[in-house]
Amino acid sequence: MGPPCYRRAVQELDIVIVGAGPAGLTASYLATARGLSVGVIEQSHAVGGISRTVDYQGYLFDIGGHRFFSKSAEVVALWRELLPDDLLERPRLSRIYYDGRFFPYPLEAFATLRNLGPVTSALCVASYVKRRVRPHPDPQTLHEWVANRFGERLYRTFFKTYTEKVWGIGCDEISADWAAQRIKGLSFTSAARSAVSKTLQQRFGRQRGSNDIKSLIEVFLYPRRGPGQMWEAAAEKTRQQGGAVHFGHTLSGLAWDGERWTLTATTDAGEEVRFRAKHVISSAPLTEVVRSLDGATERLKQAANGLRYRDFLTVALVIDRPDPFPDNWIYIHDPAVKVGRIQNFRAWSEEMVPRADRSCLGLEYFCFEGDGLWTSSDEDLIALGREELARIGLAQASDVSDGTVVRQKKAYPVYDADYKRHVDVIREELGRYPGLHLVGRNGMHKYNNQDHAMMTAMLTVENIVAGELRYDIWGVNEDAEYHEAGRAEALSSVRDAPQKVERRP
Repeated sequence: MGPPCYRRAVQELDIVIVGAGPAGLTASYLATARGLSVGVIEQSHAVGGISRTVDYQGYLFDIGGHRFFSKSAEVVALWRELLPDDLLERPRLSRIYYDGRFFPYPLEAFATLRNLGPVTSALCVASYVKRRVRPHPDPQTLHEWVANRFGERLYRTFFKTYTEKVWGIGCDEISADWAAQRIKGLSFTSAARSAVSKTLQQRFGRQRGSNDIKSLIEVFLYPRRGPGQMWEAAAEKTRQQGGAVHFGHTLSGLAWDGERWTLTATTDAGEEVRFRAKHVISSAPLTEVVRSLDGATERLKQAANGLRYRDFLTVALVIDRPDPFPDNWIYIHDPAVKVGRIQNFRAWSEEMVPRADRSCLGLEYFCFEGDGLWTSSDEDLIALGREELARIGLAQASDVSDGTVVRQKKAYPVYDADYKRHVDVIREELGRYPGLHLVGRNGMHKYNNQDHAMMTAMLTVENIVAGELRYDIWGVNEDAEYHEAGRAEALSSVRDAPQKVERRP
């Protein structure tokens, strides 16, 4: 038997927000700034969700890696508003490790072919030409979508292994929707154009008055003490504006009486807390929302049960030497090791590492909750990380002096062949309930970067204040080419904002 539940008086609010991640806290900050009464419930005891900062004995690390860049001037302005004095401009560097060699990422055609050698390069070019002549006419899977843009051979070399590490399923089971959202704008020809444009700029410089050239994002913003600093600021400003953030509160009930919502949360101590509000904004996984909904139909429950999530864990290792490599992170495509990505936290911000003679690396392992990796002891995972770091050649096992492990449930919604059908059913069913707003990556089961999650929250608050549906938040991130290819000027250019939201006092 679990702990007994105790009830206390119902809190009457304008908005209850489920989840204190980027979407939830963007909504709370903006809504309280407009004079609305707001309460945020958060299951954990930290803000930021996957975008939090973890502190281990003074070593700070970023769960998942979060570059702050956006084509939306509104989002960039909000970041600067929340952290006016603590945003760094950082150079971007990331590479792919495969077969003992490092390749630039996003892929640069000339450098990639040079690293592969003349024979393999010729085969890759031939494979690309073949697929361009005879493309998949209607690509439905990630395999088909990527092969159309890069050719079959480059797909197998640079996409298949890593993608299957991330998702735990084959590329023929992953929807093309994910590729279209995640790497739209990237292709063999765009990589070649980028390489040419970079060479020309290095040799001759950009001429004044010339047309802007789409280029790889080379600079991004980053909080001095990691992404959690942004969301700690948003939570504090929410409180200053009259809102409340309740930690250790798990969503356990949602009921609509025709006029207002009653939301029930259960605290860590087993106390039952109830809120009544006209609006509920949820960034919680759709499965949890449906599970909590009073009167959910069987059709709705079945759709929610069909959604899957990918979990992951970070093995953070303290290295007894500084700067083992210059990258923000390295993608590990090599199938000989289990690690999927390695972060170098000092390359994000020097303030993440408290000692100049040491570094801290984050090895990311993608898994499902309950599988062999997830259930391994911290000691075994640290030993695995030490061994794989040495095998890749980034540090010696003897260089590792300390380590810790952080597990992250439901880090990524899985975009399998059936996910869109399930989400469409959920949208249709939940659309019958006024005042229930879904935002963010897990809240919409849609691939969203941090800025897209924020934009869904920003537009939702605008809809609530206006009292009508002025913005369709499901259209956010339909044009996502700037995930990995976009304007370097995205940090400040108003022209690049896809949706301009007029903020009123």
